Order: sequence, then structure tokens, then C-alpha cells
Amino acid sequence: MTRAILLICFISFNFLSAQEIIEDEKPQLEKAKDTIRNTDRVKADGVAAVVGDFIVLESDLDREIAQLEAQGADLSGVTRCELFGSMLESKLYAHQAIQDSILVNELYIQSLVDQQIQGILAQTQGNMEGLLKFYKKDSEKALRDEMYEINKSGYLASEMQKKVTQEIEVTPEEVRTFFNDIPEDERPTFGTELKLAQIVVIPEVTEEAKQAVIEKLKGFKKDVEENGSSFTTKVLFYTEDAGSKSTGGKYTLNRKQPRMVKEFRDVAFSLQEGEISEPFETDFGYHIILLEKIRGQEYDVRHILLRPELTQEAIKEAKDKIDEVRAKIVDGTLTFAEAAREFSDEKETKYEGGQMTNPTTQDFNFELTKIDTELYTQIQDLKDGEISKVYQDEDRVNRIKFKILTVTDRIDDHKADFARDYLKIKELALQDKQVEAIAKWQKETIKETYIKINGEYRDCEFQSNWLKQ
Repeated sequence: MTRAILLICFISFNFLSAQEIIEDEKPQLEKAKDTIRNTDRVKADGVAAVVGDFIVLESDLDREIAQLEAQGADLSGVTRCELFGSMLESKLYAHQAIQDSILVNELYIQSLVDQQIQGILAQTQGNMEGLLKFYKKDSEKALRDEMYEINKSGYLASEMQKKVTQEIEVTPEEVRTFFNDIPEDERPTFGTELKLAQIVVIPEVTEEAKQAVIEKLKGFKKDVEENGSSFTTKVLFYTEDAGSKSTGGKYTLNRKQPRMVKEFRDVAFSLQEGEISEPFETDFGYHIILLEKIRGQEYDVRHILLRPELTQEAIKEAKDKIDEVRAKIVDGTLTFAEAAREFSDEKETKYEGGQMTNPTTQDFNFELTKIDTELYTQIQDLKDGEISKVYQDEDRVNRIKFKILTVTDRIDDHKADFARDYLKIKELALQDKQVEAIAKWQKETIKETYIKINGEYRDCEFQSNWLKQ
């Protein structure tokens, strides 16, 4: 197992574990690109800095550089001091998040750890033993625990940033002032944008298939309650929730964090410890939940998810339906928008005439260079008003769905125009205001936080006053 493979997979895994603290050796801080890329320097792994409750080790910076390079980042012209300052900022956010009692989304962090483990094993032919040896851990649990803490630190930093900026808004006048203050020859150019619409037809699940799943889940519940069977074993054999299968279907819910679907939360919070729910339905399928433990506001649950089988008849009916809809649009019997409102099964777009919303900008425009790769392959050759062929697709809820797409409008690349690009300019103005707010928060928080910089990092010329001079 090579170090390079592991670093490429472990993009966000920056170990900050307690290690033996020995006298620092002075790191080299030259600006040259070759110095930045030199991750093989031999030096003692001492404490480079302390920020509040967090320690930054000498080795952490080298790991950060290796991970950035693995992601393809261009580090030419970037100094070790600048990267070190960025790490200090992250620790400052995480430290203050703890002081402000920001809650941790354990479900998200556990899911992230699972993805990281699976990603590494996929690149190393499932060699868990080699992985543990490389990271000097005596068990998978020890590795997962440490990964959890690292991801938790990053999560806290992210949530603290959101807290600092979440209430910042910009007025129309501020947007106008921001735009007018940009010299005309420096105004941004926006790439080609498309407005897209789609019609989605989903195969219908029969009542017989739904009932079969319900009865199967009832059988699992009965076998555990009456025969002492293991709920976790049944999860490993039967659940269709890939995200939680490796942890035995375990999730931790918090009453103050409504991140799970409402039906799931309502059932989980209605149970007593050790109780198994009756089968219930969400958009994802049918579930049963075992409530393992209540810890104040947190509920440890395990669940099994099953999805009803789709019959070949139902799949054929859906395909025939969308073929017929497409034919009517092509021959002019219906407009695309009329067909979407009448026949599409996708609630999010149906009543907008099939018009798709950009999940990033929350408007109808998709910048061509930033469109999701799969979506781009489906629309790249479409002329305005042309209807795509029928595509078979899937998502987290539907294992099979059929869709057709069209381009309803196209805006060629152009220099920013206040009227046409108001929403984008507003976003830029908001980001500018948020940067100012973060800088002010950081300046004040550094003054109030215990910070110590060691070794030659004290010779760095930081943008922020980490040395408190």
C-alpha cells in the first residue's frame, strides 16, 4: 500500500491526534515551489502551534500539502506560512464553535467517515490490515474514532463560519454600489448559461409489492422480539440503505437537529428504549426502527430499509408513457411545458412546466462549465427547443425513472450586466460583505483566545495577528 494512494483517498483526513511532544526542530519556510512540495523533510513531530483547545503538529502541515497536491491544487507561489495560517484559522473556528456550544451532526460525520474508509479500501483492494498498520492503529474502531474526531473538527469550523455569516444580507443599494465600484474593464465575465426543463415518469409500485415488503419487515420484527434474533445481523443481510449498512444501520438523531426526514424522526422519537417500530413509509421506502439508547436529546437508532420491487410490467408502462409524451411534443400536439404539467411525476419541476432549478444558485440558470457531468452529457448536443431522447435514470428514492430534457433558453458568455445578472452580482456582493465580517470576527476572536506559535513559524508574516504583536 503506497502513501500516495492513501493520501489521494483521504482528502479531508488531517490527523491531529496526541503524539509524543519533543523539542521542535525549525521548519524551512522558503517561498519556492520546490520547498512547498517537499513533504519528505525529516524533522521531529513537535507542536507547531496551540489555538485554544487545539494542537497543530509539525506533521499536520506536510499532510495538508500532500492532500492539496493529491487534489490537483497548484501550490506554486504559495508559502508554507500561508498554508500554516490557513490551518490556524480552521482551528480557531473549531475552538470557538465548542465555546458557543454548536451542536455536532453526528449522522453526517459518521457517514463521512464511512465514505472515507470505503474510498481507501476501494483503492487498496480492501486491505484493512495494511491500512491499520500504516496509520498505526490496532483496530478498525480506533481508526474510525480518530477519523471521527478529525471530521468533527472540520465540521465545527464550517458551522462556526456559517454562524458568523448567516445573518448577513445585502440591500439592493449595496448591490448597486458594489457593482459600480468595480472598474468597467475589471467586471467579471459570465459563461454560457442554459435554462433546462425535464419531464420525469416513474414506474408505479403495485400495492402487492408494497404489502410484501411490509410483511417481510413485520417478520424481522417478530423474529427479533420473539426468537432473540439479532437486529444488527438482519441489517447487514437485508437493508437497502447503503449509507448505514456498514454500521449496522445505526444513526444518531438529535431533537434539535431536524436533518432526517420527518416520518423517520417522528417514529424514532415515539419509541421506548429497546422497542422496535411497526413498518412505516418514507419517500425512500419502508422502514423498521430499533431504538437502542436515549442520551438526553440524542437517540441512537438502528433501522432496516426495504424498497418494493418494480414489476417489468410497471417499468414497460412507464417507458411507453414517456415515449408517447415525447411523440406528442415532437409533433406539436403539446408544448413541453403543457406535457410536464400534465404527465410529469417530478413534483419539484412539474408545476413550473418542467423548468429545472439550479441547486447551487436557486435560479433557473445553469452555467455550462459548471453543470453536473451526467446532466451535461445528456444536454450537450441539444439545440434550443430540441427534445432529448428518453433516458433511464435513478436517484436515492427511485431505482428507475425515465426522463426527457430540453433547452428552453440560452445566454451566451458575456460581461456582467447589472440588470441581466443581478442575482449573480448580488451573490458576489454578499460574499464580499461576508469576507469583511469574517475578518472582523477573526481579529476580535484572536485577541480573546489563547494562541501560541512555536519555532520558526514565529518568523512568518501572517495576514492575521496570530503572534499578537
